[in-house]
Amino acid sequence: MATLAERLGYAPDAKLLIVNCDDLGSTRSANLAVYESLRNGVATSASIMVPCPWARDAAALYRGEDVGVHLTLNSEWETYRWGPTTHSPSLLDGDGGFPRTVEDTWDHGDLEEVRKECRAQIERAILWGFDISHLDSHMGTLQLRADFFDVYLELAVDFGLPLRMAGASAERVVGFPFRKLAADEGVVFPDHFVLCPIGARKRIERVLFDLRPGVTEVYLHPALDTDELRAACDSWAGRVEDHAFLCNDRSLPALIDRAGATLVGYRELRELQRA
Repeated sequence: MATLAERLGYAPDAKLLIVNCDDLGSTRSANLAVYESLRNGVATSASIMVPCPWARDAAALYRGEDVGVHLTLNSEWETYRWGPTTHSPSLLDGDGGFPRTVEDTWDHGDLEEVRKECRAQIERAILWGFDISHLDSHMGTLQLRADFFDVYLELAVDFGLPLRMAGASAERVVGFPFRKLAADEGVVFPDHFVLCPIGARKRIERVLFDLRPGVTEVYLHPALDTDELRAACDSWAGRVEDHAFLCNDRSLPALIDRAGATLVGYRELRELQRA
């Protein structure tokens, strides 16, 4: 059977790299940094959090870049909150936003309301003018439990979109074969997914040192250093570092070149899936 690289038109042993920017729409600081990373830096894709207050601003700044929907069912920051676009009661915590933890969402989220909310997020992004390239899941909420994954997979099939997918080793941990289930439905996803912390430089450097053949996705959380960002989240310093790594550090393009990697986006995977 042809490898994903071959199906995309590359050699069977080609090393293809998706560099994704998470949390577009979370803050104005993130919006500016993500688009700079896509237009002038190394990033090849991004993911928008539609329910966040700055998502509409991200839509206004959009110029056709490779952007997917970061399906959002959690609001984990302490003082800065966002909630469901559908106002679904099972997706709210007592603080007026989505639950802070994945477990809380799993325990209280009604699956029909989850389905309605995720579909609404995709449809709103399309209405705003985004040419959606893929779907992924904020904090992995939709990926790591079977009944929630059913919603994730259903949306990928319905909208003809590839998925971010945890690696094969995670199947043993979560207890169901999510990669096979997606492949059986004709959904395309990267061969390798690298779990990256905020402030991902060291992790990505290690991955590039020993990059495997196939399509690998890494992701970062770039943002500008502003009072807004510092007030919004405790992880602001790592986000600023991610922006600098993507846009200002010439060692990253050199590492990619040394690894023999070709940069790709999710749009290539989407066109393969739809074909």
